[in-house]
Amino acid sequence: MGWFKRLKDGIQTATKYKKETPDGLWYKCKDCNEMSTMKEVKANFFKCPKCDYHIRIGSHDYFDLIFDGEYLELYTEFESKDILEFSDLKPYTQRLEGAKKKTGLADAIAVAIGTLGNRKLVISAMDFTFIGGSMGSVVGAKIAMAIDECIKNNAPLLIISKSGGARMMEAAFSLMQMAKTSAKLTQLSRAGLPYFSLMTDPTTGGVTASFAMLGNLNIAEPKALIGFAGPRVIKETIKRDLPEGFQTSEFLLDHGFLDFIVNRKDLKEKLATLLEMFNIETVPSEIE
Repeated sequence: MGWFKRLKDGIQTATKYKKETPDGLWYKCKDCNEMSTMKEVKANFFKCPKCDYHIRIGSHDYFDLIFDGEYLELYTEFESKDILEFSDLKPYTQRLEGAKKKTGLADAIAVAIGTLGNRKLVISAMDFTFIGGSMGSVVGAKIAMAIDECIKNNAPLLIISKSGGARMMEAAFSLMQMAKTSAKLTQLSRAGLPYFSLMTDPTTGGVTASFAMLGNLNIAEPKALIGFAGPRVIKETIKRDLPEGFQTSEFLLDHGFLDFIVNRKDLKEKLATLLEMFNIETVPSEIE
């Protein structure tokens, strides 16, 4: 394992990883339908320059955005296996190989350790492009190991959630990760280390029902979809119209489920302030 370096030309992902943001010269916003150049979008922290809509970005984009510079990616050798020999429209093994080929990622989460404001920080960031950011055994294992790394290095934890929920192809093995990650977060708390949960669009299903809502501080990006079941399923179940803005970050903030909403351009500064508030010690320039 080695250091990944922050690229100098804007916020970019190392070439072995494919981006979640669209390729090409132009981007059409999904929220306001206005056209912008990709150069403008990148310069605006991958947000629409017209309406500030937060475009989905990948785990390594967040690493580049948040860390001071260099960071060490951990557990890159872990990949999901088809334990149950599951098949629906096609075998799970084919889905995994297709996702790896399409995204250049090993699974739906990446873990890295680095510094922010010269203070240690471990980040676990999910990638929606890998089977909808679904939570399988590897996702749970990487979060568990990230917590162990935090305790070992006396570092706080940031989990950036972006997920459709539990990975149905792993059945009960996927659902077990809800209890596993929750129990490991208890160990982090007993070690006196803070956990910050950043929910991005979308954060749903078993991820919301477990680690995403268990932060010492629960924060979100603007207009993110956050919930358990989707709005359509809830509406059909209760046979009632849902409140305006239901399951958005802003709705959850108004109803006490979030501590605050943070614009992506302010994310690094806000997190640096939190590390200072939680009295996280500064360290030498290199991770030991």
